[in-house]
Formats: sequence, structure tokens, C-alpha cells
Amino acid sequence: MNKLHECLITLHNPVAPNHYRMVLQSKDIAGHSSPGQFLMLEISAGYYPFLRRPMSIERIFSDGVSILYKVCGEGTKILSTLSVGEKINVQGPLGNSFPIPKEYQQYLIIAGGIGVAPFPALVEKILNVRGVAPEIILAGKDYTHLLCEKDFRQMGCKTHLVTEDGSAGDMGLATDILKKLNITGPTIVYTCGPLPMIKNVHKICIERKWLCYASLEAEMACGEGVCLGCVVPAKIEVENEMMARVCKEGPIFDTQVILWEKIGE
Repeated sequence: MNKLHECLITLHNPVAPNHYRMVLQSKDIAGHSSPGQFLMLEISAGYYPFLRRPMSIERIFSDGVSILYKVCGEGTKILSTLSVGEKINVQGPLGNSFPIPKEYQQYLIIAGGIGVAPFPALVEKILNVRGVAPEIILAGKDYTHLLCEKDFRQMGCKTHLVTEDGSAGDMGLATDILKKLNITGPTIVYTCGPLPMIKNVHKICIERKWLCYASLEAEMACGEGVCLGCVVPAKIEVENEMMARVCKEGPIFDTQVILWEKIGE
């Protein structure tokens, strides 16, 4: 398929302070997208900013997809000024997607802040192919960083909230809630968020013999594995090095593949 598309912006709304949802119209992207994949957005037709910005696919519709993003730099600040009716050049979908093994009946999603972005599409797919609503842990620094709670509850997901300042749900970290959950039997965990959170979720999953898949975030230049700008230490050999490209081998990884001891806190 042609991975470059001129997409019409059909919705662009703030959902929280410095957080936005954008819907991009493209039947081609929608028809080839799977939960966990990402897009590379050309922020400007000029040379500034020069590089595209990677964005997780939030939801997949019949005629397009949505992205959920946080304004955290000049590129996303410019992106937030685009209006409905404008067009934007989009590369994708790129990367791999979340596996949904049939032998599991219990699905748990752990999202930290904007790390929630790839999960609405995953919940919809799990519901469609397995008929089971995943359990959700939503974590953030404060209540403004808890996104998609209403979406998940409407899809029938039991949703736990936790904030570092206690402004919503329990006070603490995502892993505090994870340790308290009374879950027995084979469980598959999906997680995305800050690397220290993912690393600690991985440790708990190893202890409980749970399968864990993480969506890793990284700065990217090409999005197709050429520039080696988004590598992480891993039990995979790429270019004679033990590493994985987040854009190519990922962004979804079995957390046992990542060499966590080589990733700092």
C-alpha cells in the first residue's frame, strides 16, 4: 500500500490541558491499521519542524483513525493549531501491533499519562475477537493526566484510577494498584507510559508469570528502521548489535525481550 496520505482533519478538540484528539480521514489508513501501530505526521509543509512526529493510533473507524497527543514541544504545539478542514500529510500505518493470544481470558491494561493513546483501539479489538472487556489501570501525576476513562467505562471495562497527588482515585503509582489486584490464572498485560513504570510492571509480571506486552515510545526520524535513531537494548541482533528499533521491531514488545538492566531509571 501507499504509506503516504493526504488526510483531511475532521475533528480536532482539546480533551485535557495540553492534550488533544485529532481525527484523520483516510479509508486506506483505516483499512490497514491495527491496534498498536503508529503514524508519522508531517507537521508543516516547510522545513520547520523538519522531522515528522510519531503518533499512536488511538481508534480505528471505517473511514479514518484518531490520534491522542500531548503538547510537549514545538512540533506538537504547531500541530495543536491546525483546524478542522485542513489537510496533513501522514506516513503509515507503521510498526507492529498488539498480539491477542486466544488462550487468555483475562486482559489487563496499564496506562501512564499519554501512554493511554494506543489502548482504546486495543480494547475494541479484544471485545470484538474475544468478547471480554479488559480491566484498566489509568495512572497519572494528577487528575488532568487521566485520559479516556469515560471511553473505557462505556466499553464495559472495570477501570482503576491512581494519581501521584491523590487528586483522583487512589494516591500512588500504577504498580501500587497492580500489586493489590486480586487476579488469578493466566493473564496478559498490556502497558504503555514512562519507561520506569513499564520496567516495574515487567518485574511484577515476571514474578506472577504473566505475559506482558509494552508499547514503547521513542523519538523517531524515519519511522521505518533506517536511521537507527530509536533503538533500545534488546535480546535481538540488529546491525551486529543487541538492540531493537522501536519503529521496526516494535513499537510493541514482549517485555522479556528488552534488556531492562541496560535502561536507566
